[in-house]
Amino acid sequence: MSAREFAARLRNRERILGYWSVLDCPVATEWLAYVGWDYIALDLQHGLIGYSGMLSGLTAIDAAGGPVGLVRVEANDATPIGRALDAGAAGVIVPLVNDAAGAAAAVAAATYPPTGIRSYGPMRSQLRIGPIPADADRDTVVLAMIETPEGLANVEKICAVPGLDGVYVGPSDLRLAVGGAHPQDPAVADEFEAAVTRVREAAAAAGIAVGIHTAEGAVAARRLAEGFTYATVASDLTHLKAASVAHLKAATGG
Repeated sequence: MSAREFAARLRNRERILGYWSVLDCPVATEWLAYVGWDYIALDLQHGLIGYSGMLSGLTAIDAAGGPVGLVRVEANDATPIGRALDAGAAGVIVPLVNDAAGAAAAVAAATYPPTGIRSYGPMRSQLRIGPIPADADRDTVVLAMIETPEGLANVEKICAVPGLDGVYVGPSDLRLAVGGAHPQDPAVADEFEAAVTRVREAAAAAGIAVGIHTAEGAVAARRLAEGFTYATVASDLTHLKAASVAHLKAATGG
C-alpha cells in the first residue's frame, strides 16, 4: 500500500489494523511487515529505537511492500516530526497533545509552507512521498494522541483542528489521566470507558479517524466494532516475551 492509499483510507474512516514496534531490529521489523498489517508503527518515544534504528526500520517496512511505516515521535516538536517524515514515515503519531494549539502545532510541523513550517529536505521520503510539497502534504498523515486530562477535556476542540487526520488513544496514560493508580487499574474501568467513548464520539462528530492501542487482536476487533476506525495491536517486545513464556511453561509442564 502506498502512502497516498493509506492516507485516503485513513481519512475515509475505513477500518485499518496496525502493529507496534519498540525494538531496534530491522530484520524482525521486516518479518512483521510481511504478516499483513496495514501499518507498522515505530515507537521513538518509549521504544528502544534511535534515529538510525528508525531509518532502518522504515527501510525494512518498505522492503516488504505491504504496510506503511508510521512513527510515534519523541515529542510534539518540529524537529523530530520533520526528521521522521524526511526519513520516509508515511505519518506521525504525536504524543501528549493537550489542546487545539498543540494539535495545530503538530499539523504545522508536518506540512510545508504556506500551510505549515516543515523545512524542505526529504532525504529519503522523496523516493515514495512527494517530493512536491503539496503532494507530500496530501500523502502524509498526522495523528494526535489523547492521553492526558487536558487532552481529554479538550478533545472536541482538538478534533476540529484543520489538517489533523485523526486522534489516537493511549490507553495506559488515559487510564492514569482518569484517576487510575496504574495503567491497568480496574478501579477506574467505568471512567476509562467513558473517556474512550468521548474520544471516539468527538472524532466521529468531526469526521476524522480515531484509533486506539490494544493488547491483543481480540480487543482490537472489539474496538473496531465499537466504532474505532483503526487499531494497533501489542508490540514486538510484548509478543517476544509472551511466546517465550508459553514455550517455557509447555516445556516444563507449567
